Amino acid sequence: HVQLVESGGGSVQAGGSLRLSCVASGHLDSRFCLGWFRQAPGKEREAVAAIGSDGGANYADFVQGRFAISQDNAKNTEVYLQMNSLQPEDTAMYYCAARYPCVAVTMNRNEYNFWGQGTQVTVS
Repeated sequence: HVQLVESGGGSVQAGGSLRLSCVASGHLDSRFCLGWFRQAPGKEREAVAAIGSDGGANYADFVQGRFAISQDNAKNTEVYLQMNSLQPEDTAMYYCAARYPCVAVTMNRNEYNFWGQGTQVTVS
């Protein structure tokens, strides 16, 4: 079993930045992917960014260079999402997710088998 704990959400003004963190623990070896998803009220959960154990990353089109996903090189069970130039439409609950085992990084939420509780991001 894998546990995921997110942190770093909050309220910011448009144009501001936030850095989300996610710590994964449990039965993991090197074959896992970590992703960030978000869900706004009344909308489906959508992928934001994902990273594989080899460091390869994918981003949703709406990110448009504003966000960056990264892993701690020393502790590859920690993943971060640096979000810049935040806009009100980025307001959502942000979830960290893990796919294990994972051969190739994926943005398909149905392929992730472990989820965190989420951290709220509000942009006004």
